[in-house]
Amino acid sequence: MEHKELAIAFQYFEEKGWKPFEFQVNTWKDFLQGKSGMLNAPTGSGKTFALWFPVILDYIRQHPIDWQKPRKNGTQLIWVTPLRALALDIQKAMQEVCTSIGLPWQVAVRNGDTDTKERQAQKRNPPECLVTTPETLQILLAQKENQKVFKDVKAIVIDEWHELMGNKRGVQVQLALAYIKSICPQNFRLWGISATIGNLEESCRILLGNKLPVHLVRADVQKNIQLYTVYPDELEKYPWSGHLGLKLIDKIIPIIEAHQSLLIFTNTRAQTEIWYHHIMSIRPDWAGLVALHHGSLDQSVRSWVENALNAGKLKVVVCTSSLDLGVDFRPVDAVIQIGSPKGVARFVQRAGRAGHQPGLPSKIYFVPTHSLELLEAAALRSAVEKEEMESIHAPTLTYDVLIQFLITLAVGDGLRPELIFQVIKSCYSYHELSQEEFDWIMKFITEGGTSLSGYEEFSKVSLNEEGVYTVKNKKTAMRHRLSMGTIVSDPMLKVKFQNGTYLGMIEEYFLSKLKPGDRFFFSGRNLEFVSIKELSAIVKLSTKKSNNTPSYMGGRISLTSKLAGKIREILENAAKGIFESDEVAYIHPLLDLQQRLSLIPDNHTLLVERNISREGHHIFFYPFEGRMVHEILGALVAYRISVSFPISFSIAMNDYGFELLSDSPIPIEEILEEDVFSEMNLEEDILTCINESEMTKRKFRDIATISGLIFQGYPGKPIKFRHLQANSGILYGVFEEYDPHNLLLQQAHREVLDMQMEKDKILQAIRKINRQRIVLKTPGQFTPFSFPIMVDRLRAQLSSESLEDRIAKMRAQMID
Repeated sequence: MEHKELAIAFQYFEEKGWKPFEFQVNTWKDFLQGKSGMLNAPTGSGKTFALWFPVILDYIRQHPIDWQKPRKNGTQLIWVTPLRALALDIQKAMQEVCTSIGLPWQVAVRNGDTDTKERQAQKRNPPECLVTTPETLQILLAQKENQKVFKDVKAIVIDEWHELMGNKRGVQVQLALAYIKSICPQNFRLWGISATIGNLEESCRILLGNKLPVHLVRADVQKNIQLYTVYPDELEKYPWSGHLGLKLIDKIIPIIEAHQSLLIFTNTRAQTEIWYHHIMSIRPDWAGLVALHHGSLDQSVRSWVENALNAGKLKVVVCTSSLDLGVDFRPVDAVIQIGSPKGVARFVQRAGRAGHQPGLPSKIYFVPTHSLELLEAAALRSAVEKEEMESIHAPTLTYDVLIQFLITLAVGDGLRPELIFQVIKSCYSYHELSQEEFDWIMKFITEGGTSLSGYEEFSKVSLNEEGVYTVKNKKTAMRHRLSMGTIVSDPMLKVKFQNGTYLGMIEEYFLSKLKPGDRFFFSGRNLEFVSIKELSAIVKLSTKKSNNTPSYMGGRISLTSKLAGKIREILENAAKGIFESDEVAYIHPLLDLQQRLSLIPDNHTLLVERNISREGHHIFFYPFEGRMVHEILGALVAYRISVSFPISFSIAMNDYGFELLSDSPIPIEEILEEDVFSEMNLEEDILTCINESEMTKRKFRDIATISGLIFQGYPGKPIKFRHLQANSGILYGVFEEYDPHNLLLQQAHREVLDMQMEKDKILQAIRKINRQRIVLKTPGQFTPFSFPIMVDRLRAQLSSESLEDRIAKMRAQMID
C-alpha cells in the first residue's frame, strides 16, 4: 500500500460494515501527495469522508508514534459550506470519526449562530477543524492578528462549490482563498467539492486560481434516479400554467401514504404555503406529521423541521430550494417535484435528497402544473440519462465585493497595496483588473473618491507610519463587521403575533397591499393583518380561512438553455412521429393538434403565429429560450417595430415564447422583412426599450450596500427601507452628475445588462434566430402553444376567479 496510514481509514470503514469507494481512496492518495483539486461527487456518496480522512491521515503521518496524544495543534482544516444548516451535521460526522479512531481532535462550528462565549473559547483554544460559511471566513480575516488563525492551516475545503461559484459569495471565497494562500505554509492544500456541472474543469480553475494546476477526481458512483411522472386522467389540449398542479392532489395523497417520509419541492415560497394548506385540509389527521420549510420562516421553525426530519418524526415536508442543498438529514424515501424545476442540476439536486446514501436509488415523482410541462419532464429524463448539465459562470470585476474585502483586511491586520494587488490578480474574477482600476479603488476607500472626498465617513482607510493601510476609527470598524456579506435581500418585514411571537419574514410589497382585517395564509396558519409597527407586521390568528398567500418578487424561475435545447430536440422528433418517452407519447394529441393548426418547429425554424380576437391583433414568437430572455426579446421586438410603425403593444411571455398584442393591425410580413432581430445597435436598443435607469438604480442599491457606502443598521435596529432607498438614490445621482466614471456606477450598468438582462443569452438567441428559417402561420384560432402565453397575460389583469371563468369561455369558443 502506497501510504500505510490508509490502513486506519480502511479499518474505520470495515468496522462500520462499509467499503470505501475508489474515488475516496484516490482523493486520500492525491491529498497525501500534496495535491489540490476538485472532487466531483453526487449527493449522498460519502464526499465528506473523502476529504476529512486525508487531513487526519496526514497528521498521523507527521506524528506516527504519538498521534493519539492531546496537543495544541491550531486549526488544521477549514471546511466552508454555503448553508449554516449543514454545518452541525458535518461537525457531528467529523467528530464521530475522531472519537472512533481515538484522535483527540476538536471539530467546531463557527457561523452567525455561534455565541460570543463560544467564539472567545475558539480564539483561546482553536479547534483542529473549523466548519464555517463564506461570510464567517471573511469575519476571521477582519480579526487582529488574523495570520495566527491561519498559520497552522494545512487545508481548506469548499463544499458545494457549484452553489457558490456563479454569484458574489463565490467571488468572496476566491478573494479569501487567495489571501490565505499568500500567508499559509507551502504545503497548504485547497480542495473543492462540486456536483456535476457542464464546465467542471473551468470551475476547478476558478476555485484554485492561476497558481495551482487543474486536478479533478470524479466519483464513478452512478446515482440511479428513478423518475415517475404523475399524469392527469384527461389531457388538456389547451394548457395554461397552474391549471393542473393542485388538481392532481388526489393522486399525490396515495403517494404520500405509500411512503414513510417524503419531501415535496415547489419552486416558490407561495406554492409551499398553498400545498401545505391543501394537504392539511384533506388530511387533518396528519397534523404534527406534515411541516413546511422555506427561507422566509423563522430560523427556529426551520431548525425544528430539520431536526424532526433527522429524528424521523415527520412524514412529509413541503419545501422550496431551502432544503434542496446542504441540509443533511436522514434520507427520505422519495421526493415529489411540483411543476418543472426549470433546470437539470436543480432537478438532480432535489432528487438526490431521496435515497441519500451510496447505492440507494433516488425516487422522484414529477407533478406537472400544465400539460406542456410533461415536455420538460421528458427533457429532464433525457438529460439525466445522458448526464448533461448546465454550465455555471463566475462574475468578474465585481468592484463592490473587492472594496468590502480590502476594508475587511484594513480592519484586520491592514494591507500593503503593492502586495495585495498581486494577490487579487491571482483570482479568476479579477485577473483582468488593471492597475488604474485598483488605484481608483484605493482612492475610493481612503478618500471617498472624486465626489465624496469632502465627507469624512467615506474616508474609511488611512495610511499608518509603517506604510500599512488600516481602519483606525472603531465605529467604522464595528459598522463594517456588521455589514459584511454579499447577500442583499429584498426589503422584508418581520411577521409577529401581538404577544411578540415571531413567525418569519414577508416582503414589504405584499404587506403594503393589505388593510387591517385582511386575511392571508403564512407559516401554516390562517392570519389576520392588524398593523405595521416598528418594521414588523402585527397579525393575529384568524378563524376564517384564506387563500391569499404571500408571493415573493422574482418567484418565477426561467428555463435554463440546456433544458430548452432538450425540449427543442424532443419537439423535432415528435414532429417526425418519434416519441422518446411516455410523457411525449401522452401529450401526442396536444402536439398533433399544434401540428394540424400550425406547426411544431424544429431546430432550424422560428415559428411565428398571428391571430385576431376580440382583444385585438396577436403575434406569437416561439424561440424556446426561457422566460427571462423572452421578456427582453419581446420588449426589443416591440420597440424596433414602433420605430417604423406607429403601433403600441402589450407583451406577454412564458418559457416557450412571447406575444405582442395590439389594437391595430400588425403588418407582420413587412416587419419580418425589416430585420427586427438584427445584431446592429443591439445594446443601445435594449437599453432604450426597457427602463434601464430604474433597474440600474435598484442594482446600485445592492452594490452600494455590499461596498459599504450604505449602512443597513445595527442588529435589531435596521434602517428603514425607504431611507436606504433614498440614501442610495442620492449617491446614484451624485455619481451620475459629478463622477460618471465611478466604477461602482459602471458596475451597476454592467450588472443590469449582464445579469438581469442576460445580455449574452439574448445575443446568442438572436444569432440562433438569424440562422433559422422564419415560418409565419395564421392558424385561425389559438394553438396549444399560444394559449398558455395569452393566459399568463390575462392573469396579470384579472383575479383568479374571473381568470377561470374567462379561460372557460375562451376554450368553449375553440374547436379541436
